[in-house]
Amino acid sequence: MSDAGSTVCVFCDIVAGRLGAEILYEDDATVAFLDNTAVMEGHTLVIPRRHAADLWEITEEDAAAVMRTVHRMAGRIREVFDPDGLTLFQANRDAGWQDQFHLHVHLVPRKDGDHLCRPWKADRADPQALAATRARLALR
Repeated sequence: MSDAGSTVCVFCDIVAGRLGAEILYEDDATVAFLDNTAVMEGHTLVIPRRHAADLWEITEEDAAAVMRTVHRMAGRIREVFDPDGLTLFQANRDAGWQDQFHLHVHLVPRKDGDHLCRPWKADRADPQALAATRARLALR
């Protein structure tokens, strides 16, 4: 997919078979393949076949299909690697650390004491600030 014909989407090229990838699973709506910049053995990406730049563009139907494939691949990763944990990562837009603008979910098998670290340190939020945010954000 492209924006006004100016940008090539690597993931669309993988879906179309124009670019090779180590494909692990595919169905009518999704493709799962090994990340070619893997941070851990088994680091897998799951994408929708239909181009959607991010979570705000994807349809509910395609988002559900992506999560079904994420769940299926998580089970397979568990069978094969027996990890101590699994980190899922999904980023949106530049400010959200997205680097490929076709929605994708990372599945990263984890071992206790591996070299990966949390991207932020969480501190307890102010309860009044949380209540004010809830008032603005809650679905009615």
